[in-house]
Amino acid sequence: MKLVLGVIGASGSIYARRALELIAARAAVDPSLHVDWVASNIAPQVWRHELGVDMPAQAPGARRWDRHDFSAPFASGSNAPDAVILMPCSMSALARVAHGGGDDLLARACEVALKERRRLILVVRETPLSLVHLRNMVAATEAGAVILPAVPSFYGDVRTLADAVDTVVVRALDRAGLELPLVRRWGTSA
Repeated sequence: MKLVLGVIGASGSIYARRALELIAARAAVDPSLHVDWVASNIAPQVWRHELGVDMPAQAPGARRWDRHDFSAPFASGSNAPDAVILMPCSMSALARVAHGGGDDLLARACEVALKERRRLILVVRETPLSLVHLRNMVAATEAGAVILPAVPSFYGDVRTLADAVDTVVVRALDRAGLELPLVRRWGTSA
């Protein structure tokens, strides 16, 4: 499986950090998992502000690409990833997806996913939503993206913030085709 994680400068760096941790753990036991990740220009600032540490230059189990490096394999439809996740996804990134704009590797990864009919999961993190946001969500959905709001579920014995974060991250990874047995699923016992 080839997965691209785009870390956008929206609030919610905790989701991206947890995704990178889970991906590293999975990649350590699954050599067929190939993960690339890209951070927006604002993402490191938000990461530092929210998490109190610098964004890592690299992450185990994943290759980080500069957002202007179009030599990345996933920049071409001839080597399209199986899935692209933007987590967290800002409303600006959503607008670029909905209307096909952007001049960096993150925008290109999203364009490739849509044109090649691959999974594109947008973990949007904003509230309240304006009519512009909602219309962009509809346009992105009509183009083939999945809008996955960063809204935790609470039926799985969620007791901590980390548990709540896991419900969102695992749901996004599920949609990408990377299922992890980390959270209790609806209708299953504890």
